[in-house]
Amino acid sequence: MLPLEGYKVLDLSRLAPGPFCSMALSDMGADVLLVEAPPAAVANREALPPQDGKAERAAAFDPFRRNKRSLQLNLREESAREVFYELARGADVVLEGARPGVVKRLGVDYETISGINPRIVYCSLSGYGQDGPYVGLVGHDINYISIGGALGMIGWPEQKPTIPLNLLADFAGGGLMAAFAIVTALLAREKTGRGQFVDIAMSDGVMYLLAMFAGQYFATGKTLERGANLLNGAAPHYNVYETADSKWISLGSLEPHFFANLCRLTGREDFTPHEYESSKWPEMHEHFTQQFRSKTRDEWFAILGESDVCVAPVYDFPEAVDDPQNRHRQMIVELEHPEFGTIRHVGIAPKFSDTRPEVRSTGVVPGANTDEVLGELGYSTDRISALRASGAAA
Repeated sequence: MLPLEGYKVLDLSRLAPGPFCSMALSDMGADVLLVEAPPAAVANREALPPQDGKAERAAAFDPFRRNKRSLQLNLREESAREVFYELARGADVVLEGARPGVVKRLGVDYETISGINPRIVYCSLSGYGQDGPYVGLVGHDINYISIGGALGMIGWPEQKPTIPLNLLADFAGGGLMAAFAIVTALLAREKTGRGQFVDIAMSDGVMYLLAMFAGQYFATGKTLERGANLLNGAAPHYNVYETADSKWISLGSLEPHFFANLCRLTGREDFTPHEYESSKWPEMHEHFTQQFRSKTRDEWFAILGESDVCVAPVYDFPEAVDDPQNRHRQMIVELEHPEFGTIRHVGIAPKFSDTRPEVRSTGVVPGANTDEVLGELGYSTDRISALRASGAAA
């Protein structure tokens, strides 16, 4: 049995945060149905990029489409909305990631769907949420981490902020926060018998992730400046260093006993009592810079890793894929595809002792299950053909 087996999710989202959320739910066993607009029904529709000339291959390698089914509906058509309402009657969750107001115009908003199914958990995932002065403002991850306060803390002094991929807002503050909130709402439903509306703003999620640093600011009035604080580049013992092979190694020796081991192994035990004396940090940094240039990255990892020092090699992604710890933890999984053979996907992070999550299938192409899903609703072949002919389904 899978942790979320038996729960049905209708996913209306398109861009990365929503599909990441439903990937997490589907990995946990939820039956996720992608309700996708036919390409002709959406202006500026982004399509799956062809890979080796095959959209099917691109879909197969897409982790956001794995463990899911896909139905194409043009919700501007009344007959398509009726299909969605039928699906909603038997669903547990609706997830959408459109700009505020779009689902209401389409007639698939929370008020409408909860009137059909009061037990529905309806999650709207957007940049700035469903209210407030920025409700109509467009944006992406870089904008949400700016408003949330994270981007201004990342980088080096007197240089422009460093853009940390789209991890903080899209995936952590957005998709993962939404998945957590959905499961929480499902647990609440067990007590109340009612579903509810969940409003996820990625900018909110970013600020939520900064809770520890917010607490420090509220207590002391001091905020994190780029590259000037313990955890963002100022401390020599929580930093990265170039090695003899032009690669990089990371140190995280914050605790005194770890720092003492680092000092001993790099030949400067006299640094040990002065770990948090910032006046000595430039000298420490210079020493570590010179020391780490004397051996290769992997040599240093072997030496320090065996001596109780917080250390790790800085990998590029292919190296991370081949790392023995990541392999042992099954963070790379392999699936067989009938046409493309062995396909690798990133594995599932949470590990359960009993109800174990599983990557069960590769990514599905848009509309692959339209006939199947409509058939499950009792639609005849002729009726399905009529929906396709009218452009309501594809």
